[in-house]
This record gives sequence, C-alpha cells and structure tokens, in this order.
Amino acid sequence: MPLLIFFARVADLSINPLRIMFMMNSKKNIVPILGFFEALIWLLAIGQIFQNVDNPLSYLAYVGGFATGIYVGMTLDEKLALGWVLVRGITSKPLLTLLEFMMEKNYCFTNLGAERRYGKVNLLFTVMKRDQLHEFIGKVKATDEKAFYTIESVKCVSKEELNIMEDKPRFRSRLLSRVRT
Repeated sequence: MPLLIFFARVADLSINPLRIMFMMNSKKNIVPILGFFEALIWLLAIGQIFQNVDNPLSYLAYVGGFATGIYVGMTLDEKLALGWVLVRGITSKPLLTLLEFMMEKNYCFTNLGAERRYGKVNLLFTVMKRDQLHEFIGKVKATDEKAFYTIESVKCVSKEELNIMEDKPRFRSRLLSRVRT
C-alpha cells in the first residue's frame, strides 16, 4: 500500500505545475481536466492514508511522493517549456552580435540606449517562446558575461508584429512636408 500512496502523490504533484502552466497560458479546456485528475488522485492517496493510519510507512510514502512529485513536475515543466517569456536585459557593452543573432532568428525586440548611475547602458526587451530561452541566454552571456537580465512569464502575446520600419517612409514624408511649410 505505501507504494501506491507514493506513486499517487508523484502523479498528483506532477500534474500540478502543468495545470498551473496551462492556466497561465489561458488553456481553459485542459485546466479543468488536469484539476479533476489531480484532485481525484489526491483523494485516493489520502483515503489510503486514513485506511492505513497505523502504518508509518504510509506517511513516509505520502511525504516522499510529495517531494518526488514536485521534482518530477518541475522537470516536466522545464522540458516542455510551454508558453512565452519576457526578457529584459541591461548591458554596458555594445549588442551588435546579439542584435544580429536576434534578427537572424526573427525575434521581435526593442533596444534602447539608457543612462544609469555609472554611465550609458543598452536596454533590451524581447518576448519569445520559452523553448528558445536557453539558446538566447547563452548568446546574451557570450555577448556580455556581466549582463543583467530578468525573465517573466507572459500570459498573452498578440500575434501581430509591430513593424515600425514599414511606417518609416510615411513618417519621413510627413516630417519633410512640415519642415517645408
């Protein structure tokens, strides 16, 4: 019976981070199904604990399954890498090779010059799929090993790209017409 309790908790807690990840990505169809099975498995495990209340191995199996389930769930989340992330980077070094890499990979990004306490820096914003993050962070570190960056989960990403370059000719013509008058 302790093995059943152990594997029930591993399954239950492996589902939990997946359910949360799908919930953060607004996958309304799959979240209730995962929640149903997560609760069902938990009820089965806790029911077995109550039936075997005098067996200390049941308690060890429960807590051991809990810990193992958390580890398995985190590993699954890491391997699946579903969803989007926002990466903000700050570096004092020029980003030419990183920007070329991002253009090559068709990343949407914004690069700004900024001022900080100790001088000028580059501020980089980009949104990407989580499965691209490892390669991107490797490139950031290769560009500037002291780069500061933050990564946040993104709930929703608009599918339309913002392409300022397409607006450039219209902007120039409006500017020139104002200068002429």
